Amino acid sequence: MKFTAGQIAAILEGEVFGNPEIAVDKLAKIEEGEQGSLTFLANPKYTSYIYTTKASIAIVNKDFEPEQEIDTTLIKVDDAYKSFSKLLEYYNQVKNNKVGVEQPSFISESASYGEAVYIGAFAYLGNNVKIGDNVKIYPNVYIGDNVSLGDNVCVFAGAKIYSETVIGKECVIHSGAIIGADGFGYAPNEQGEFTRVPQTGNVILEDHVDVGAGTTIDRATLGSTILRKGVKLDNQIQIAHNVEIGEHTVIAAQTGIAGSTKIGSRCMIGGQVGIVGHITIGDRVKIQAQSGIGRNVKDDEVLQGSPALNYGDYNKSYVHFKNLPKTVARLNQLEKERKSGQS
Repeated sequence: MKFTAGQIAAILEGEVFGNPEIAVDKLAKIEEGEQGSLTFLANPKYTSYIYTTKASIAIVNKDFEPEQEIDTTLIKVDDAYKSFSKLLEYYNQVKNNKVGVEQPSFISESASYGEAVYIGAFAYLGNNVKIGDNVKIYPNVYIGDNVSLGDNVCVFAGAKIYSETVIGKECVIHSGAIIGADGFGYAPNEQGEFTRVPQTGNVILEDHVDVGAGTTIDRATLGSTILRKGVKLDNQIQIAHNVEIGEHTVIAAQTGIAGSTKIGSRCMIGGQVGIVGHITIGDRVKIQAQSGIGRNVKDDEVLQGSPALNYGDYNKSYVHFKNLPKTVARLNQLEKERKSGQS
């Protein structure tokens, strides 16, 4: 799939400086560019590479003025980084623009789907499934009864979506994700044995939610587990039953969130964070990687450690943690000197 500099400039609303007919068919980092590749320059630290790169086309900011001769054709735009990201998204749309129903696949007679959909081989669509326009369902996907998927949803190979799940528009579900499995609900009986509590709720993903590979989102015991608009989940995250995550919150890999916890909007949660159940985390909270959260968190707090402390307090305390052996040795020495002076 080849694109000329002129075509790319039209997509990005940029201006070509060089040969508008030169074509590219691959992408490259600026320091690794070669003939036929497209790259970009956004970070000033990489400016030197613009003069040595072999890439055929480079996207640069409008204010970039070369200080020496450049062989590469330039496309000048308002924001090179955002424009390159836009181009990647366009490329993915073209690359993944599959349509049609492959066989063998199973689609219930009561299921319905919109226009320009793709349903890959060995996919399963249960009873009363409703799928919007331009939805892509890759091979070996399971979609249970009464599931609904909005327009432009993409479900990659091997994902499992249990019954009653509701997924909004423009969502992406990556391979191996499981949405709607039972929550971890058990109650002890008189013999001390644990019996399962039926999980009768569902999962709701609002518009523009991304779910990473291998991530699991459990259905609610009653009601719904809810991920609000624009939530982005990394790979291998566990979201327990009845959790609610606010708009545009992002969560990195291997984080676990226990049941019935409410997380606010525009939070940033690092990798391997553990969050207990039945607490509330405010808006715009930032939690550093490997922190343990066992209490309610107010808006705009920044936390680190386990149990988590205020980020600034943690860093101050860590200085003393590192020096603890020396401090203990000094105290012991002072104690010896005090006793020696008393004798």
